[in-house]
Amino acid sequence: MDIVIEMEDHSIANVEVQKLGYRFPGQRSACYSADLLLRQYKRVKGEKGKSFSYRDIKKVYTIILYEGSPKEFNAFPDEYLHLFSQRSNTGLKVELLQEYCFIALDIFRKIVHNKGIRNKLEAWLVFFSTDEPERIEELLRGYPEFGKLYEEIYELCLHTEKVMEMFSKELRELDRNTVQYMIDEMQEEIDSQKEEIDSQRETIDSQKEEIDSQRETIEGQKEEIDRLRKRLGELERR
Repeated sequence: MDIVIEMEDHSIANVEVQKLGYRFPGQRSACYSADLLLRQYKRVKGEKGKSFSYRDIKKVYTIILYEGSPKEFNAFPDEYLHLFSQRSNTGLKVELLQEYCFIALDIFRKIVHNKGIRNKLEAWLVFFSTDEPERIEELLRGYPEFGKLYEEIYELCLHTEKVMEMFSKELRELDRNTVQYMIDEMQEEIDSQKEEIDSQRETIDSQKEEIDSQRETIEGQKEEIDRLRKRLGELERR
């Protein structure tokens, strides 16, 4: 799912929920951000006409919640929230408009399991990402206002036909491009592994040749030693 919202200061945020992290890399995030900025520019320019100024354009935020985060995020097992913005190398302050927020829900669940719910943001993330009764009880003890939301979900789930109608339309719209993208990603990984295996096989073959050469050298040295030992025996007998 995704949703575009406008905040009180007229800045805009695009909120995306992604099940498979590798399907939403940084490049895709940048493209979504650029699209959001361009759509705002066209809308504001159309509304203001000749009085339009680029200062009328507000910030755009791209917020990605990963159910299963990309592998790069595993390098930061103690951090579930990553914020990105554009900065200069000199410290010069210029108001650039694109910012990003990446939330790794899988890493968050591990952190909250060990440390508990520490603030309202984490309470919302627990609400988004868990269906464990123990965790829900902990959430409601600390933040009882979420009880109303769970009641709404419960009422919705009593009418499963309507829920299925809502999701079946979305499922029908999943096209072959998504499947093909996943196949291409997997094929790239397979090709990369095959190249690595071929390289390792070449190394092994080279090492085998070197071992065979060393074995021949050792056999030759052994024969020479036997010959010298016989010669020494003959000299002793004389």
